[in-house]
Amino acid sequence: MPKEDFIEMEGEVVEVQRNATFKVKLPNNHIITAYLSGKVRKSLIKILLGDMVRVEISPYDLTKGRITYRLKR
Repeated sequence: MPKEDFIEMEGEVVEVQRNATFKVKLPNNHIITAYLSGKVRKSLIKILLGDMVRVEISPYDLTKGRITYRLKR
């Protein structure tokens, strides 16, 4: 499996933690720990509790992910 293959899912932010990490609830009711990608951080996009986000998850560790996009409400 190439390094660039990620599982992309949408989820809801259920907890905001320190150091720009978040708990995200996926549609299959799993909760993962996610951090902000560089482009989201560089663009100063604010992620708040209850926001819908797109998350990339590595197939090697399904408990961690990276927030790549904040979806419109």
